[in-house]
Amino acid sequence: MVGRRPLGRRFGWLWAAYAVSAYGSGLGFGALPLIAVLVLRAGPAEVSALSAAGPAVGALIAVPLAPWVEFRRKRPVMIAMDLTRFAVMATIPLAYALGRLGFVQLLVISAVVAAAKITFNAAGGAFLKDLVRPDDLLVANARFESTNWSSIAVGPPLGGAAIGLFGPVATVTADALSHLLSALGITAVRGREEAPRPTGGNSVRAGALLDGWRHVMGHPGLRALYLNALLVSGLIMATEPLLAVLLLRQLGFPPWQYGLAFAAPCAGGLIGSRLARRVVARHGRHRVFRTVGTLRVIWLIGLAFVGPGVVGLVTVIAVELAIIVNMSLYTPVLATYRLEHTPRHLVARTLSAWSIGQQAAIAVCTALGGLLADVTSPRTALTVAGLLILTTPFLLPRHDQAPRHEPEPSRGDA
Repeated sequence: MVGRRPLGRRFGWLWAAYAVSAYGSGLGFGALPLIAVLVLRAGPAEVSALSAAGPAVGALIAVPLAPWVEFRRKRPVMIAMDLTRFAVMATIPLAYALGRLGFVQLLVISAVVAAAKITFNAAGGAFLKDLVRPDDLLVANARFESTNWSSIAVGPPLGGAAIGLFGPVATVTADALSHLLSALGITAVRGREEAPRPTGGNSVRAGALLDGWRHVMGHPGLRALYLNALLVSGLIMATEPLLAVLLLRQLGFPPWQYGLAFAAPCAGGLIGSRLARRVVARHGRHRVFRTVGTLRVIWLIGLAFVGPGVVGLVTVIAVELAIIVNMSLYTPVLATYRLEHTPRHLVARTLSAWSIGQQAAIAVCTALGGLLADVTSPRTALTVAGLLILTTPFLLPRHDQAPRHEPEPSRGDA
């Protein structure tokens, strides 16, 4: 079973650090838009800008950071990114207490946090590849996936209660502290880590900014999975604001039911992630990509048929549960495949390119979905998203590919 396979004390510290950060982010889920509404009285346009522009700018900031991360020790980079997130987020309760909190501050924080998250994940993926054996990568990724979904299931309801008891900046304060604790946990991951050097010289080439995309687009399997991931993540995330308008405004769902509709299905993430290793062992990775990759998208169209009352609530929960179970099974398999098919000296740039592309796809799809909903209706936009996502399985790899045994640069050359 995934939960019983020992991966060593060093991985235990890394996992614990990730869990603390994930649960803190779960508590602070949606905190910046909520603060913008409750404290700054921001309108829909400002809230939308905060949700889309901040992460988009953060993705742009992360582009030049990718080569820098590639040729640095990964653990110090991860600690620095955690401390960066702690520092910028800690300015929110301070500014709130002084009566100086502003919308521009929230926008800057959103961008910095997004860039730091992309950079942290890129360094973390490269660090994980060196930390655990190749045969244990799927188990490790499944544990991270399970932790991620459980934090989303537990965090937002507790965060809502904390805001009610302690005020609008309570959850962002908890989120900031979680990154500080994460940095301390990563510090406890002992062991010597050699500093890699750029291949072919002592300085990073300007073209190294694009090496991650070159690797992905030049690898048939990764290219197919990447294009599929862009559309799937973009279309799924585009439905969130549409569903919020449909449920809260048009169908009259109370806020607690809206929160329950998204929190309860996240328990399905524990199911899928724990099944990943056994399903791959029994059916093979290619069948997981083709079958589970298809099953994770066929349910989205069901959101277009949500009605009022208990039946509508159950419909949303059932659709989200089906998506999350399959998504949480698929994601660690994808993450493992991506690491296996990427040379060590390209891991950070490849993971950065992947994250940046997904952020851009989400921003574009969300903007287009909002425009379509304004012209027609949220239900029509949900229908279009549900139909479009049915085409994404055609982008999945058609043939299985054995791991590419590319020559890894030696420690002295990497």
